[in-house]
Amino acid sequence: MKKIVLAITAIAMVFAVAAVSAQAKLKDGFYFAQEDAFQSSGWLYQVVLQVKGGKIVAANWNGINNKGVMDKKTEAAEGRYGMLKASKLGKEWHEQAAAVEKYLIDTQDTAFNKYTTDAGNTDAIAGATIHVKEFFDLVKKAIAAGPVSKGSYKKDGWFYSMATTPDKSGYKATALITVVNGRIVSVNLNAVHKDGGDSKFVRAVKGTYKMNAKQGEWHIQVPRIEAEIVRLQDPSKLKVKSDGKTDAISGVSITVNEMTAVIAEALKKAK
Repeated sequence: MKKIVLAITAIAMVFAVAAVSAQAKLKDGFYFAQEDAFQSSGWLYQVVLQVKGGKIVAANWNGINNKGVMDKKTEAAEGRYGMLKASKLGKEWHEQAAAVEKYLIDTQDTAFNKYTTDAGNTDAIAGATIHVKEFFDLVKKAIAAGPVSKGSYKKDGWFYSMATTPDKSGYKATALITVVNGRIVSVNLNAVHKDGGDSKFVRAVKGTYKMNAKQGEWHIQVPRIEAEIVRLQDPSKLKVKSDGKTDAISGVSITVNEMTAVIAEALKKAK
């Protein structure tokens, strides 16, 4: 029996050392990951981590939406998300997200799997009844991707802008830019109509926008523009013709001048 206990103890120590070693292998820097597609709720989650001395010292869980609105934390903090009334804890989404972030920093548990529901809820984190699986999945994804290289922008965060006046179709272009370690890592372009209703992206997905271009519907073309801005890191580097279109991005026939304008306006806050 004594030998068995000693063997079990030795195995436990091996796993503990392995876990510590795995954590110690984290390079200092900023890490980023996001989901591959918008959820049915319209949100797409993102996670930003900061590592110092091989440990996670900061975590930021947020989301972008296909409705042309601000980031999820801002929407929640300004009372537009609406979780507060339904929350058993009496806490909005951004407050519960903060509890999840703190748990990760306190425990360094990047392999978290203490889920109580298929949706990813947990009883292990005080102050959070929301499902947290998306967060921990993105933590793993961010670490696997490695640190984000240094960019030229002075401020990190989520930067939003909306055109002040609608175009001839009644839409006002929107841009939500995510900057990590001074680098643009995500661009979310959209447009909202002056009369309300679904955003241009959502209408295109539903088939009610009906652009019917050879290069694809509006929501198919826009990600190509977003990817190019991430590559260029500066909207002014995108060559735009006098008619507001560009030949610089393959598969894009829509006008881009209004989009680059709101991107530039949003990025003013990051400079």
